[in-house]
Amino acid sequence: MSKLTTLHEFIVSKQKDFPFATGELSRLLNDIALASKIVSNDVRKAGLVDHILGAQGGQNVQGEEQQKLDVVADEAFIRAFKNGGEVCGIASEENDDFLAFESEQAQNANYVILFDPLDGSSNIDVNVSIGTIFSIYRRVSPQGTKATLADMLQPGTQQVAAGYVLYGSSTLLVYTTGKGVNGFTLDPSIGEYFLSHPDMKMPENGRLYSVNEGNLNDFDPQLRAYLAYCQSNENQTGKPYSGRYIGSLVADFHRNLIKGGIYIYPTVPSAPNGRLRLLYECNPLAFIAEQAGGLATDGQRRILDIQPTELHQRVGFYIGSKLMVEKAMGLH
Repeated sequence: MSKLTTLHEFIVSKQKDFPFATGELSRLLNDIALASKIVSNDVRKAGLVDHILGAQGGQNVQGEEQQKLDVVADEAFIRAFKNGGEVCGIASEENDDFLAFESEQAQNANYVILFDPLDGSSNIDVNVSIGTIFSIYRRVSPQGTKATLADMLQPGTQQVAAGYVLYGSSTLLVYTTGKGVNGFTLDPSIGEYFLSHPDMKMPENGRLYSVNEGNLNDFDPQLRAYLAYCQSNENQTGKPYSGRYIGSLVADFHRNLIKGGIYIYPTVPSAPNGRLRLLYECNPLAFIAEQAGGLATDGQRRILDIQPTELHQRVGFYIGSKLMVEKAMGLH
């Protein structure tokens, strides 16, 4: 039997890829892994523990009803980042403003992290896969000072690492540092992640499309034309594509990463700027998609080129297999 590679071993072996590396980024990735194990354990207990399952009773900054596990996950990750001392500040989808850590160690740290602690949390009560999404940047503010808003509002091209954790039939951590994409599966019996999906590549083409077709009447004519193409015998396969829409972004994206496909969450009249968050969802997944050979746009622009202007900025989102995204964009 060949030796299994742990996440920690893999991270350490890749430190040489970064000429300025001091070990901070490696420790930060390990902090993420630790927090994800805590959340994974809580997800598995969601139907058994009253303080985890169900609605929290409030709304987040997006105006969405918070689930109890949203808050549990947010606190677990913030605690890990604060205690780890590898970041000077964080921004979370669940909080109105960014948080600059006060300690001297944090103010001397080189990184900030933006994250969605529990994407798809409305699916918790029905036992559908959910996930965590994260995005890491080097700070632009002077070292030794508190983090600033400018640290958070960097375009996706400046990401040094990004990834997600999928809490499904198994817990899977997928990340990139700009040197390809690798996936690690958690062995719950010993609490360790092992390399299970090395050098992940998204197929250039696929037969899966993911979109909420309940909003079809609100889609622009170009998108309706693309969906008609997907459902016809005139596409590149000669038979209709299969529609697959979970409604949990991480799960939909992960399936398409493995099998090939396109995920679409367009702008519509009721959400003219889109609904998905550029900083917490679109940028990190776009970084992963491009590193795996895929593409991501807002319908007009490359996602990673968009200059953010606010923490909770929303955009339209087309992401997936290269040829499928190009076909969809060709109709625009």
